[in-house]
Amino acid sequence: MAKERKKIDRRWVFLLIFIGVAIPLIVKIGLPVETSKNVEMVYNLVENTPEESTVLISFDYDPASMPELHPMGKAILKHCFRKNINVIFTAMWPMGVQMAEDLIDQLQVEFPQIKYGEDYVNLGFKAGGMVTIQSMGKDLTKIFPEDMYGTPIDELPIMDGIKNFNNIMFVFSLSAGSPGIKEWVQIVHDKFNKPTSGGCTGVSAPAILPYVNEQQQLTGLLAGMKAAAEYEYMIGAPSTATSGMDAQSIAHFIIIIFIAIGNINYWRAKKSNEKDGL
Repeated sequence: MAKERKKIDRRWVFLLIFIGVAIPLIVKIGLPVETSKNVEMVYNLVENTPEESTVLISFDYDPASMPELHPMGKAILKHCFRKNINVIFTAMWPMGVQMAEDLIDQLQVEFPQIKYGEDYVNLGFKAGGMVTIQSMGKDLTKIFPEDMYGTPIDELPIMDGIKNFNNIMFVFSLSAGSPGIKEWVQIVHDKFNKPTSGGCTGVSAPAILPYVNEQQQLTGLLAGMKAAAEYEYMIGAPSTATSGMDAQSIAHFIIIIFIAIGNINYWRAKKSNEKDGL
């Protein structure tokens, strides 16, 4: 008679995975991070931007993509504020305005010195996708005559001397789809020859990477939570992306261990049955 195989109660597997995921989200572990070339390109783009320069960051996503795009948006903004770079916020998605406001609320504690209208401004959402971006290239002030609060932009110090993309050092799009990175790069880089970069969800990366690797239209790319964790590491500010990647790594490690245990038990049972002539 064949020996009955010992089975592990699947509830123990679920419990261990739960614990493995929960611990990094509660306590910072800080597993080793290896940065990629695309992330380093984005970091260098910000790092080499002169102080007091103005950049544009477009929040082209909604709450559904927050887990991946919010951490990289926070890291980029933190880097800009550390470098004393002025930031103009826009949004090609309706909920992008709220995404930008949420990140500013989070960073206000760390950067109490930043002032609205001087160090950053939120111009709000504008429909139209590529048509809107093209029009911004001609005269940004006509597309956004007021900020999201109704204040005329000519009353905001940050907008002094800003008319179109020629007056901006680079554009960065946090993109969950269309309109997003593709539209920005086709106008800002291709027509105005201005550095353009962005961050996208992991599932969107294969469609965006050719703009970096083959056509060299994008200056780097932050793709998914892994890239966000790498950027947090590079600026020395581990946050939610780092914790998320630690949790993911530990969960994968636990799963690999149980796969190995299952295969070892199967091999031992097979050998035992062969020995018994079964």
